[in-house]
Amino acid sequence: MSWLHRAATAVAAAGLLLTAAVPASAAPGPTNPGQGTEHEHFANHPLRVLPQVTNTTPTGLSPATIKQAYSFPTSALAGAGKTIAIVDAYNDPTIASDLSAFSTQFGLPACTSANGCFTKVNQKGGTKYPQSDSGWALEIALDVEWAHAIAPGAKILLVEANSSSFTDLMTAEDYASAHAQYVSNSWGGAEFSGEASYDTHFNRSGVSFFASAGDQGAPATYPSASPNVISVGGTRLNFDSTGALSSETGWSSSGGGCSAFEVATAVQAAFSQYAQLNCAGKRATPDVSLDADPASGVSVYDSTSYNGQTGWFTVGGTSASSPMWAARAADTGALVNASYVYGSSVAFRDIITGNNGNPCLTGEDMVTGRGSWVG
Repeated sequence: MSWLHRAATAVAAAGLLLTAAVPASAAPGPTNPGQGTEHEHFANHPLRVLPQVTNTTPTGLSPATIKQAYSFPTSALAGAGKTIAIVDAYNDPTIASDLSAFSTQFGLPACTSANGCFTKVNQKGGTKYPQSDSGWALEIALDVEWAHAIAPGAKILLVEANSSSFTDLMTAEDYASAHAQYVSNSWGGAEFSGEASYDTHFNRSGVSFFASAGDQGAPATYPSASPNVISVGGTRLNFDSTGALSSETGWSSSGGGCSAFEVATAVQAAFSQYAQLNCAGKRATPDVSLDADPASGVSVYDSTSYNGQTGWFTVGGTSASSPMWAARAADTGALVNASYVYGSSVAFRDIITGNNGNPCLTGEDMVTGRGSWVG
């Protein structure tokens, strides 16, 4: 999930915590994002990548394992007739071939530009792509590959913003929502005054918007806090010695909390368990969740060198759960908005164990929202 702050790069010794992907040539981010619109806002992403022992074979969870854990559709036609847009910053020069390698490895239908399944454009729909960046390339590989994994019949539209500035990302968002029914955003950052002025970019008739809730625990982040998106938090899948799913628990780093600036949607505020969150009418995040803990991370193929390595990576974070939720929504063909999520259309697995600074609770909480989509 991308994180908003000034450009800087740091890699944690345990878990390879990527905290930046903005090249030195990019304009610096705001010194105080809460000061107002005179400052530009930038996005980055602490991807959760497990240290690699070997990169020649997948080490993370497979699409089949995720689908079995959640009883997701297994048809190769799931999502047919729909388009899922992925909005990220910078260029992934190898995404087309990496998606092909991923599809071949897991027996998924080919998704290529030649067969019309995969399209890559810049933020205005052109083919003059932005400069490449290894951190964002791994993010793009995760988003694109797992959207295809969960909705193999859907088309994938990758929209690459020129930079990680909110100005460029919102331009990309507008193009994405004009050309897809489902839009996934695995980027964001700390909330700031004036964030609501960006909310219109996540509002288009007939389009479902999803945003990662964040990977650093509480508090809420933006655009996850926008009332116009479905905020997607994270869980951990736990398996027994036979490989069968034994439980699902809240991920300790899942983003979530009461928004400092945004008001709850009417349907969230009216939901029976909203009062227990003590958000006093403010937007509560996340709305929903899926697997995100790197300890139960998913397999991602990336041949653009990341930290000196290429091949198969095990990646976690709400960067994984957001595109999977967007893809599962595409499988239904429905408009998945707040009314859909807080209604009775989704079968949820209520996650009642775990803590991110807020506890998991029965019904709704600020770690996993209403829970994970099953069935």
